[in-house]
Amino acid sequence: MAKVVGIGKQAFDSVIENDCFYIDKTSFIKEWWENKDDVTLITRPRRFGKTLNMDMIKCFFSNEYKDRGDLFEGLEIWKDEKYRKLQGAYPVIFLSFAEIKKNNFKDTKNDIISIINEAYKQHSYLIRSNVLTDAEKGIFDKFDNYSKDTDVSKEMSNEIVCRAIKDLSSMLYRHFGKKVIILLDEYDTPMQEAYVNGYWEELVGFTRSLFNSTFKTNPYLERAIMTGITRVSKESIFSDLNNLVVVTTTSNQYETAFGFTEEEVFNALDEQGLSDKKEEVKRWYDGFTFGDKRDIYNPWSIINFLKFKRFKTYWADSSSNGLINSLVKTGSSYIKMMMEMLLKGETIAVPIDEQIVFSELDYSEDAVWSLMLASGYLKVISSDALTGDRTKAVMYKLALTNFEIKLMFENMVLRWFSPAKMETNEFIKALIVGDIESMNEYMNEVVLNTFSSFDTGKKKSDKKVPENFFHGFVLGLMVDQTENYILTSNRESGFGRYDIMLEPIDKNNEKYPGIVIEFKVINQRKENSLEETVAAALKQIEEKNYDAELIKRGVKAENIHHYGFAFKGKEVLIDGR
Repeated sequence: MAKVVGIGKQAFDSVIENDCFYIDKTSFIKEWWENKDDVTLITRPRRFGKTLNMDMIKCFFSNEYKDRGDLFEGLEIWKDEKYRKLQGAYPVIFLSFAEIKKNNFKDTKNDIISIINEAYKQHSYLIRSNVLTDAEKGIFDKFDNYSKDTDVSKEMSNEIVCRAIKDLSSMLYRHFGKKVIILLDEYDTPMQEAYVNGYWEELVGFTRSLFNSTFKTNPYLERAIMTGITRVSKESIFSDLNNLVVVTTTSNQYETAFGFTEEEVFNALDEQGLSDKKEEVKRWYDGFTFGDKRDIYNPWSIINFLKFKRFKTYWADSSSNGLINSLVKTGSSYIKMMMEMLLKGETIAVPIDEQIVFSELDYSEDAVWSLMLASGYLKVISSDALTGDRTKAVMYKLALTNFEIKLMFENMVLRWFSPAKMETNEFIKALIVGDIESMNEYMNEVVLNTFSSFDTGKKKSDKKVPENFFHGFVLGLMVDQTENYILTSNRESGFGRYDIMLEPIDKNNEKYPGIVIEFKVINQRKENSLEETVAAALKQIEEKNYDAELIKRGVKAENIHHYGFAFKGKEVLIDGR
């Protein structure tokens, strides 16, 4: 009989005790323990079983679960007699930063204090231990009182907070006579929030001190595991941790410990009576690669599909994807051109440095691909080491991970234009039929309703704002017009590079003309008006013979439309021939 599929279960003991659907990942315990690394950081995309695996580690090693071998009976780890003796043998401190999503440093620090306080509460029995000093017993009250205090102006010093886990480790060591295992889940969630909300430097300094005390200068530490989505650069918060082993999505360690293998997924489909859905499940949810291991499926989508038995973008819809959305939306024309290629099923070749430096996202166009790879939106097709100055980076050939991710990005693009969806649709109709007057009317409506959300902010040149906006608009056009057009941008044709080309799929259907578009921002040293700028754009299309590629592909010269877009701030003028 098929087991009940429980959604959102992250407590290992609850899954086992309720006999819920579970894919055995306990071999991870043995693999990790036998590697004998002091501190291990494992990065995997969100909802890939990180929290459940960390809770499994806790249930296995924590003396809180002493004599609970029943939780592991019948599972892979319990086959080894040596590991049966390790079950319930260590004091364990479990922390999770998954819910720390504040927009300022003070509230983030207070959340971290609250999490540390919960760890102290978990081990409050220590207050009655005769190995603690009065001062150490007072630390419990200090954290508890701080968490209860509604006066947020009352500060707890960084030194006390950063030493707190080390101090708790010392107390546990003296009480049990054994060093401590520390588990920190989703360590990088506050780091991403700090980048988005502008308090990165402040949090980096604090986190570096916390991690140094907890993981580096802690003589009471047996071993530790941290999990997260990204590998934040060593220079940022791990500069003191020379005992840290980092396992990323491209590492050949723990490849099958997180996520489901194809064999595991197909066995689950058989068990649930869904054997006939294997190929469609593979198209939707396969594609993740960890190290050399391919055909890894994201657990969240698989578990939801097993329960509800219908295809949906479960994983893609389980988060706002806010940072990726912002980076693509406000990114350069280069980023948008690469996204066009990905959405058309093509691959891109980019340098990847897996040490994510969030501050570089503001000015490094390649940093966004590193983040998207770590986050699971892209998969590795192949890789080659780079030579020269960029010795840390590797050139990767990447593609969108699967059909679910493709739908996610297409829907993301459509949402960009939802405030002006009617105007956008009307603009596309006018573009195809050559109605210049309507194009100008509709486009100014689109700019009015949508332009501000594409403002790239003070760190980008104002001159780039129209270019970024309209290359975003290109993606919107592509989503709506892929049945009728092949859309490309920034490609060679004739004697130069056009901005946008719409190639009709049916070359003989005059209803769908070939279209070439050139964007120009007014150069006030050369041009006195938008009329002069748009005339220069149209002249460039003709002089550079941008029609050459369309004609070569079978489009009749008389069925090609030229459009020039001229910009001055948030003013736009369109003309065509």
